[in-house]
Amino acid sequence: MTTPVSARTRDSDVARNSDVTRNTDARGTGVPGVLWVPAGVALAFLVLPLAALVLRVPWGELPALLSAPEIGTSLALSLVSALLATALSLLLGVPLAWVLARSGSWPPVIRRLLRALVTVPLVLPPVVGGVALLLLLGRRGLLGQYLDSWFGVQLPFTMPAVVIAETFVAMPFLVLAVEGALRAADRRYEDAASTLGASRWHIFRRVTLPLIAPGVTAGAVLCFARALGEFGATITFAGNFPGVTQTMPLSAYLALQSNPEAAYVISLVLLAVSIAVLFSLRDRWVAGVSA
Repeated sequence: MTTPVSARTRDSDVARNSDVTRNTDARGTGVPGVLWVPAGVALAFLVLPLAALVLRVPWGELPALLSAPEIGTSLALSLVSALLATALSLLLGVPLAWVLARSGSWPPVIRRLLRALVTVPLVLPPVVGGVALLLLLGRRGLLGQYLDSWFGVQLPFTMPAVVIAETFVAMPFLVLAVEGALRAADRRYEDAASTLGASRWHIFRRVTLPLIAPGVTAGAVLCFARALGEFGATITFAGNFPGVTQTMPLSAYLALQSNPEAAYVISLVLLAVSIAVLFSLRDRWVAGVSA
């Protein structure tokens, strides 16, 4: 009895994949030996400073330093402002990511320009971002002068200024993660819902959002971590007032000049949060970007 062509093709593909697997196992990792040395140097370059921080922390005084009022106040302010910045980024960033992911019919120049503008805060020095926010929302800024004269609202050097500065530098992380999730999502589900008569808002809320929920979660976590560690834009636009705008990074910078042990402890807390965030993401961020 003659074997069907499709069956023979499938058997040959399986055999070929088995041969590739055996060859890969025989070669090991496939990393040239000459790359191990620079790779080790790079790993040491990234890890040793963090190890030095951990070794210099006064572990015996850790409970007392963590219970200091100024550290508790700056930690609470950092957590609240980072959560508010993340919420604001979700409210504004998810629709922006939708526009970027669904703008395939736009001219390529417009799409590249829009994406470049969205990702500028990722490469822009944070201090420059703070200056730009001052020029926009300061008392004599482009919009701030009207907020002051019409409503009596002055944003710089206030708690809302901290949230605005953190949102400015952190939102691109959320936008990129959600855009990657949208591009990787199977649009056949959206098309099926559309043929059944569902509105665009209903499709977005009941079909698209559940599909991209992992990407939104990963982007929100990254956004929170970036907002929690923001320094340059915050100190430029919001200042460094204890109990009002002094977040954990600002508190660490100030403590380094007068109380280095407290600065080490604050830095350790921020390091622990960052590691926890990245560990919780696992491969989601890389997968979202590559998609």
